[in-house]
Amino acid sequence: MELRFYQIDAFTDTLFKGNPACVVPLERWLPDALLFKIAQENAVPETAFFVEEEASFHLRWFTPDIEMDLCGHATLATAHCLKTLLKDSRPHYLFKTKSGLLRVKARGNAYQMELPARMPVTASLPDAIKKALSIAPQAIYKARDYVLVYKNEQEILDLQINRAQLDQINLDPGGVVVTAEGDRCDFVSRFFTPQATILEDPVTGSAHCSLVPFWAEQLQKNELNAQQCSQRGGLLNCSLVGDKVVLVGKARTYAVGTLWTE
Repeated sequence: MELRFYQIDAFTDTLFKGNPACVVPLERWLPDALLFKIAQENAVPETAFFVEEEASFHLRWFTPDIEMDLCGHATLATAHCLKTLLKDSRPHYLFKTKSGLLRVKARGNAYQMELPARMPVTASLPDAIKKALSIAPQAIYKARDYVLVYKNEQEILDLQINRAQLDQINLDPGGVVVTAEGDRCDFVSRFFTPQATILEDPVTGSAHCSLVPFWAEQLQKNELNAQQCSQRGGLLNCSLVGDKVVLVGKARTYAVGTLWTE
């Protein structure tokens, strides 16, 4: 069986930056075991598979380890694939997902994506996470992910993770996001996933479902600029609109090719 695939760097306008995702269009759903094998072979943070269904697309996301309930960067990459590579001219794209109906609209050379807001609440930190951190956070919150608040951007940059300690906890499908006010933007973050093939995610759209409402309340503003401070890095324009987080980001195509599955 031959399948087309598209590898796209999301939340960036520069190749080799942002978060890479593979996008694989399907005519029908293949067995989950095969989807996992494709995601593992692709060896990027997420592989997005979609099947067109009348006016929308059924979209699923796989890391090399698990199927995700929500992935922002691979959703943005899928919209970029539809618009620029598959030449789908509809004004916006509707994706049916495990997290409900997601809408992505092309805005010039960027994409506007609506995700569900997940306001984090005060929580206690499990010992496995506490022992994994080289710097202790000032405050601890949790929604799907743990949200750890730090004093300043430099602490986010300096933070080191003891992977052996962190891997003692399973947060499937969540992770640990560390965040602080930014020096040149409203807030910065980094994201770590215990027991995952890829420990630090380069740019995590889904984490901003909690980061945006949190920082909107802290800073008393609903329009925010964010930077994820991974090695690859990524930029996001964010806003809180009712119960939705709206993220705007760019994307660049890195590769187009064919997969042979048998």
